Order: sequence, then C-alpha cells, then structure tokens
Amino acid sequence: MNLHRKGRAALVLALVVVVAMAFRVSWNALRDIAGAIGADGTAATLYPFVVDGLMALALIATLVLAGRDRTFALRVLAAYTIASLVLNYVHGLVPELHGRSVDWGRLATWDPANWALVLLATSLPVGSIYFGSDLVAKVLHHRPTPITEPIVNAEESTNTERNRSRSDLAVSTPAPITPNVTALPRAVAVGFLKSTIPAKPAGAIEQPTVPPVERRAIAAESTRPRRATGRVPEVARTSRPKRTPDELLTEARKATAEWPDARLTAEGIRREVRTSPANARSLRDTLRTERGLQVA
Repeated sequence: MNLHRKGRAALVLALVVVVAMAFRVSWNALRDIAGAIGADGTAATLYPFVVDGLMALALIATLVLAGRDRTFALRVLAAYTIASLVLNYVHGLVPELHGRSVDWGRLATWDPANWALVLLATSLPVGSIYFGSDLVAKVLHHRPTPITEPIVNAEESTNTERNRSRSDLAVSTPAPITPNVTALPRAVAVGFLKSTIPAKPAGAIEQPTVPPVERRAIAAESTRPRRATGRVPEVARTSRPKRTPDELLTEARKATAEWPDARLTAEGIRREVRTSPANARSLRDTLRTERGLQVA
C-alpha cells in the first residue's frame, strides 16, 4: 500500500515539473506577443498566466464537474489550448518578436491575418475573466452524486433466506383453532306419558338415545326501515279539506290569470294549486280551452 502511494505521489510530482517547464517555454512567447500588441512590462509578464493559467483551471474543473458542466469545461480547455498554440506558432514565425523590434500591433505581414491574430491576442484576457468566473461558480455550486455500494452477494443472500427453516422465521405458525362445542339441553318429558318403546331383552346393552333437535327457521334481520302499515291516525292527516273540481278550477283560474300561454303546463298548475297530477292535467286542458288554445 505504501509503495502504491509513493508511486502516485512521484507521478504527480513529475507531472507538476513537466507542466512548469512547459509553462516557462510558453511564457516567453506569450510575453513577447503581449508586448507587440501594446502591453507594458507588467502586463506582458502577467499575460501568460491569463492564458495558460485558465487552461490549468479548466483542467481542474473537468475533474470535479460532471455532465454538461464538464463538457463546458472541456470546451474552454480546448479553446485556450488552441489559442496558446497559435500564438506560440506566430512567435516562432516572426523573429522580430524575440528582440521586440517589430512594429507595434503588427503580428503578420498580411493584413487580414494580422487583424485576426491581434483580435485573438487581445480577446484572451477578457475571455479568461468570463470563462474563469463561470468555471469557479460551477465548481462551488457542484453537488457530487453519492456513490452507492452495489450488492455483491445478492444471489447468495437470497438463497440463504430461502434455506432458512420455519423455526428461524420471525412469524411462527399460528396455533390451530378449536371449535367451541356447546352441549344442547336434553328434552324433559312433561306429565305421565306411557312409553311406546318396546322392552329390550335381558343382558342387552342399552344404547343412549339422543333426542332430535328441532330446527326452526329464523327470519333474517333487515336493516331497511319498515313502512307504516294500517290506518293513518287522524292527527297525522292533513287539515286541508278536500276540494271539489269547481273549487279547483276557480283557484286555478285565479292563480294563472296573469300567466303566459307557454307557462300554462300541468306541472306548473300542480305546484301552484297543490293537487294531484291527474287533476292538474284536467285543469290545464280546461284552461287552454278557455283561452282558445290547442289542447295537448
């Protein structure tokens, strides 16, 4: 275990040394490029940290983030790697940049190429501010997904549970239910009745006689309310006297005097006069005839 840790530590240390030397080589080229686009001595010295430093930050973010955030960090790393490679390539093609004798703002002899290179060199610091802040915010708000340990011996545990005996189970077998047997009372003879059972010979074993049990039908109890039967008492009856057909017609005429023809129905007359449906239909026909309407 100790050898494994020492090997990993040696590998990380070697990687740091290689990256530091590569940064020193790239730092020389990026410093000269920054001086050519108008940066002063301090800005030219810090310019390599802006480009190559963001590359290191994006590399660390790819190791922490996951999903779309990791894809974004990889794209930033690739973009700044290509930009640093292009600027280092231009530094190797223009010897005047080494002695800083090149004209200010001139990185190529062809104007379109020069404009593109100057735009690239000047936009890298602004991009470092934007992309670096975004990567740091994503890393700070990242919530790592908890790693759940897989069940290695799932099949073995299932077989063990199946092979357990019934006595090891948490719930035991319920005890058998014994019926509650109640002895029925024997019938008692009332009065002096002459026995009709023939006499048995001597020495015969008398068998016990079991009286027959009388079965009676018991009506099932109903939960529905029973309807009242019999004659309705006088108190429960309505106090309104029974009206004659003429009285009903008079009341209907008064009640429907101001009704329109469309409202003159049997149901409306029945509710207004409070009579039976048959009387209401008869009153409707009479009233419609008096108004000269067609009888339905």
